[in-house]
Amino acid sequence: MEIIITSGTGSWRAEIFDTPTGQLIQNALPLKGRANRWGQEIYFSVPVSAELEEGAAEVVQPGDLGYWPPGKAFCIFFGPTPASRGNEVRAASAVNIFGRITGGLEGLDGVSEGDAVEVKMA
Repeated sequence: MEIIITSGTGSWRAEIFDTPTGQLIQNALPLKGRANRWGQEIYFSVPVSAELEEGAAEVVQPGDLGYWPPGKAFCIFFGPTPASRGNEVRAASAVNIFGRITGGLEGLDGVSEGDAVEVKMA
């Protein structure tokens, strides 16, 4: 399923995978939140509750969308975080990868702490 993530003047197309967490996120759309920043990660709480899935990972790829169970958070990864070693992209702890940004990642670093973020079907 294709979605659009917007914040300020930025807009990013993404896909949601057909996974248990992906289905929960899809069923909760549209989502709105306020951005939290942790290095080059944007995250915000969503009304979704999921356990870690098989294949959950701490080290992810730029552009991955993850669900972080401890914070019930929708995470957008686009570069190193404070937990990263070298140039890797590392979450605070394991996340369920439920989707991926399909276009460029340009502009994500311009999303500031507290900015409104919206996720809706494309």
